[in-house]
Amino acid sequence: MTATLPRVLPSPDSKPVPPPGTADVFRAFARDLAAGRRPWTAETAQFIAAQFDQLAPDWDATRATGRDDPLRDALTRGGPLAAGPCLELGSGTGLFTPLLSTVFPQVISVDLSLRMLQQAHGRSPVRVQADASALPLPDSSVAAIAAIDMLLFPTETARVLAHDGVLLWINQVGSDGPLHLPTADVTAALPGTWQATESEAGWGSWAVIRRTR
Repeated sequence: MTATLPRVLPSPDSKPVPPPGTADVFRAFARDLAAGRRPWTAETAQFIAAQFDQLAPDWDATRATGRDDPLRDALTRGGPLAAGPCLELGSGTGLFTPLLSTVFPQVISVDLSLRMLQQAHGRSPVRVQADASALPLPDSSVAAIAAIDMLLFPTETARVLAHDGVLLWINQVGSDGPLHLPTADVTAALPGTWQATESEAGWGSWAVIRRTR
């Protein structure tokens, strides 16, 4: 079940939309991976890590949208949020870590790219280079997972998330984003039964997804 809230944060002009052809290819990959139709391999992980290592030095200036409207709205209207550590997957240069830190007592920033994590120095106090498909964390150990423009790894997400925890599924430019997955696809891919609250904010969209059993 999904509850859709009305928009409260308007969409500004000059939305940074990626090239359609490239975005379509990545969205198809994200859908197939989440649904289990495509494997995640060590070679894929190495390729993506290398790509983001190259992009890291100029990421903030050339690739980041600079807007945190979807995440801010999710944290404000998507509650209740369980108390405890937050796992930030695909944390990149840590642009959103300070905002997460205003809500959660600890934010663990995880990324495949070592250079991205190095760029996050000063923003992300706890940084771990790891593959989101095999997280170095115990079962049920985090109160929240923040996945901002991130691929979905359903089994690992469900494993490390506490029973009363939430998945913050954030798309900075909404359905135009290269890794966008609709909320219904996310809840369908996660093992078990889940419910969601979603909305649009700024250029993007968000969903706060919680387990019902």
